Amino acid sequence: MKKVRIAILCSGGGTNFQAIYDAQEAGRIPHGEIVLLLSDHAEAFALERAKRAGLPTAVVDRKEVPDRALREQKMRSVLREYGAELIVLAGFLTILSPAFVSAYEGRILNIHPALLPSFGGEGFYGSHVHEAVLKAGVKVTGATVHYVTAECDGGPIVAQKAVEVRADDTPESLQKRVMREAEWVIFPQAVEEVCRKLAGGQI
Repeated sequence: MKKVRIAILCSGGGTNFQAIYDAQEAGRIPHGEIVLLLSDHAEAFALERAKRAGLPTAVVDRKEVPDRALREQKMRSVLREYGAELIVLAGFLTILSPAFVSAYEGRILNIHPALLPSFGGEGFYGSHVHEAVLKAGVKVTGATVHYVTAECDGGPIVAQKAVEVRADDTPESLQKRVMREAEWVIFPQAVEEVCRKLAGGQI
């Protein structure tokens, strides 16, 4: 069976990378295979996670290559080198240019820690999302896996899962619960769903 070659892009700790890798190792992503972890931050712990898993890693550091066009050119070169067919943004904090996105149209997935279209768009990332959710007083939040388009957090939705907001929640407690109950559950499932479609020529 053909396996779709997956490159995962991370900027930080790599917990979603770990969830996807663990799902792959457990046989829950039969149509995909992680071939690379690429980071834009040389100190990202995700790189250590990938090395422990025996996976190839690459760094195109934002500090060393501050020009976005040049940085994306280097990233695309690395992705071509590894034959990446699906790009998965797992806590990748750089917004990709329309040119980069169009080069991989229908082949970039992102996870967002809220139920899009609520609490999405520029500036809504990491703990900022959970702070906004608590400030708004909503009773339900969650996570969304979506295709990446030129519009920030505006691409077609692949999967969503709701999580209850508790009265005593802090941004930290809510973030942990959204990761555990939603992100780590639906992200591997969505990756397999898209890999299956790519492998079958449906995308």
